[in-house]
Amino acid sequence: MNDISLTKTTTTPAITARVADGFVEIDGDSYPENSVDFFQPIFQWFRDFMATQKRHLTVHFRMPYFNTSSSKCLLDILDMLQSYHYTSGGAVEVTWWYDENDDDMLESGKELGDGLDLKFLFMPYAD
Repeated sequence: MNDISLTKTTTTPAITARVADGFVEIDGDSYPENSVDFFQPIFQWFRDFMATQKRHLTVHFRMPYFNTSSSKCLLDILDMLQSYHYTSGGAVEVTWWYDENDDDMLESGKELGDGLDLKFLFMPYAD
């Protein structure tokens, strides 16, 4: 299993996934031409990690903007994390970073996390 390091572009977030420390970060705007294709490597990374690791996983989202198709991919990621949470004994922690002046992005994070049984933290940042 390999780490992932995708560079941020104007339409896609940077994605960092490190196996050794069980850490994933998705950072930046997300409105690619095809969200499913873009997120496919991280979907596969999560599947591989969840099948082989059975240990703590920390995921940070810092996304100032994402389109509807990206939000579906984020929901899919959160569903995967929820499943892993149950099979790993609760070893998932999600942090949703949002600009302290962007109430809409805070609400988006709350909506995405609503109903999930995960440790879901909301952290403001100043831009």
